[in-house]
Amino acid sequence: MKRFCRGPLVAFFVLSLSVPMVAAAQSSSPSSGMAGVPVTLAPVARQDVPVLLRNIGTVQALQSALIRSRVDGTLESVAFAEGQDVRRGDVLAQIDPRPYQAAYDQARAKKAADEAQLANARRDLARYTQLATRDFASRQQLDTQAATVAQLEASLKGDDANIAAAKVNLDYCTIRAPFDGRMGLRQIDPGNVVRAADTTGVGIVTINQIHPITATFTLPQDTLPGIQAAMARGSLPVQAFTADNTTLLATGTLMTTDNAIDASTGTIRLKASFPNQENRLWPGQFVNVQLQTGVLRQVATVPSIAVQRSQNGLYVYLARPDQTVAFTPVTVGQDDGQTAVVTSGLEPGAEVVVNGMSRLSNGLRIAPRPAPKAATAPAG
Repeated sequence: MKRFCRGPLVAFFVLSLSVPMVAAAQSSSPSSGMAGVPVTLAPVARQDVPVLLRNIGTVQALQSALIRSRVDGTLESVAFAEGQDVRRGDVLAQIDPRPYQAAYDQARAKKAADEAQLANARRDLARYTQLATRDFASRQQLDTQAATVAQLEASLKGDDANIAAAKVNLDYCTIRAPFDGRMGLRQIDPGNVVRAADTTGVGIVTINQIHPITATFTLPQDTLPGIQAAMARGSLPVQAFTADNTTLLATGTLMTTDNAIDASTGTIRLKASFPNQENRLWPGQFVNVQLQTGVLRQVATVPSIAVQRSQNGLYVYLARPDQTVAFTPVTVGQDDGQTAVVTSGLEPGAEVVVNGMSRLSNGLRIAPRPAPKAATAPAG
């Protein structure tokens, strides 16, 4: 009996040990039936991508002036409202003109008196000239009278200069807008005495030209050759965004670059102009400036979120046809935070993981999910 039962028992024991070993071998394979990691995929697309340079900029008025009095006197009135838009030549304020009107009238009266003296001196010179031809007047008398006429003529020129100076001071009593702009907050109220030699720097009001308006920003010095080459081809578009870089405030053009590189920072300053018809830019405002210097034609791109960084460089998780992923090193030429231009490592038509990368490793099985649809505005 012992010899009869030993064969089946041994066969049964060997079979029972082989089953879990096969099962363990199957579970260790990445292509087994285990559930994949949920991920979202995006295709590698070929498209035109603008070449963009970005940095923080400061909005500045195209022109700015502190309106101050150029003569001493009492501020009689102001002819503007705070925050009002004015045109060049509009009256802004009035200084008491009476002292300067009196000085102007006095200068004109002085000229009238000198003109009368000159007319009389010229008549005397004519008489002395006739008498000298008949030897009834000496040559000295004739020369003296001629000198008197010349002296009075010079006095008239001085009178004209005094009248012009008095007229200028009188005109300064009426303060006008030097250019189109928007008025700020009034610093001095009517009734106060203003002085031209005031060193405190407090004027009547500040006027800023904000149509158009400018923004200054800096870029690394290495970008200057490319910017200059692009400027030679035509005007360069510039966009200004809010501080969170989500809202477009204005679109304008690059005006110029500075005439020198800042040696302390290795950057170049640039200035852009914006029409600002909607007043979305304001002097002193900080904005994110985006300068476009060209366009990369039909390049391979992926969403920026797909590109990851390791100790060895940049990489993406490439989706394989067998529902696994491959760790794929890539080279990125430009990344604007939304779209990354891949210069090597990927081909258009492939798919990369854009969500769920934290749980992935090379060769791991995935369960692709459809990308979320962009929200659309409800139909009106």
